[in-house]
Amino acid sequence: METKSLCGSVEPGQPGQGGQPGHGEQPGHGEQPGGQPGHGGQPGHGEQPGAQPGHGGQLSTPSLVDVKGAVLKACFVIGSAALVIICLRNSLTWHVASIWGFAREYVWQSIWDKLLDTVGEDPFILMFYGTFCVTSLVYWTVGLTFMYFDLTLPEWIRQYKIQPSTNEPLDRSKLKKLVLVVLFNWTVLFPVFNYCMFFLHEWRGMPDMRVLPSFHRVLVELIICVLVEEVMFYYSHWLLHNKRVYKYIHKQHHEWTASVSLTSLYSHPVEHIFSNLLPPAMGPLLLGSHISTSWLWFCMALTSALNSHSGYHLPFFPSPEAHDFHHLKFNQCYGVLGILDYLHGTDKMFRASTAYERHIMLLGSTPLRETFPDVKKEL
Repeated sequence: METKSLCGSVEPGQPGQGGQPGHGEQPGHGEQPGGQPGHGGQPGHGEQPGAQPGHGGQLSTPSLVDVKGAVLKACFVIGSAALVIICLRNSLTWHVASIWGFAREYVWQSIWDKLLDTVGEDPFILMFYGTFCVTSLVYWTVGLTFMYFDLTLPEWIRQYKIQPSTNEPLDRSKLKKLVLVVLFNWTVLFPVFNYCMFFLHEWRGMPDMRVLPSFHRVLVELIICVLVEEVMFYYSHWLLHNKRVYKYIHKQHHEWTASVSLTSLYSHPVEHIFSNLLPPAMGPLLLGSHISTSWLWFCMALTSALNSHSGYHLPFFPSPEAHDFHHLKFNQCYGVLGILDYLHGTDKMFRASTAYERHIMLLGSTPLRETFPDVKKEL
């Protein structure tokens, strides 16, 4: 599910709302000045001459150096995430056990038993209705919280905007269209997809619902799910930028060049199924994961997609700079983790920008735009 200002030499206008490009930008080859990015408008500063917005070119063949760099990047990103998960799990287990009086070794199994005693162990109920309820709670709670910030713009969060002054205020007609499309994707396409996935899981074979997997197994499965999603999302996303299909399918998602959180699922039905739903769903299917592992993974993937589309680089949140850069420039940063972007060189413009310097987790309160300010071009 999917599921990131930016070029260091420019100050952007208000993309996604018919705004003008940043100072020093030139219209793309064969395009008219003043066009809207994502609708045949001009690409961002630094795109290769003649590049069409939204159109991905041929992927470069990686060299041994590229492969080595991608492997090191994967180890660093996944290793860091695993370390954080281990620390959070240990801390949360200790606190929950202290509050509820369970033995730490059995705290999660005890909670799971109580849940199953309440809702039952029917695999269909857990996989169809349970998945829909759990993911709905996460997606709409986080998404509507970000929307509240977008509508009210309190100063404390406004300072963390990646593209300053964009969506201020939000275009209400665009927002209405956004919400209607996301509601259709969520309430119609997602249940149909979820229903089909249940039978695939049933064919694959499902583990005992009553017994939770060990934490180490969960951790390994989460790592595999992340890698499966990275591969499937990267290549499906890159294909959606092919000039033969872009204007029919993926162009809709790129109406928002300065994205807001709910745009994570603002997409054409074909894209929603094959690029938003299928990549995160394939990992648990291939592994035959326990439903609790699937729920945890889906919640993590949804939260990541919402954050990467939020338009804010908040303290202690994973950096959304890469995907925000993708929405601004169109033909950069197709992946989730950046591993395959590095491998195929589809992040070269990003790595040369000031946005890449900000592509870190913010561990303080000072906005990264102040720590790494844009470099003004001398005119």
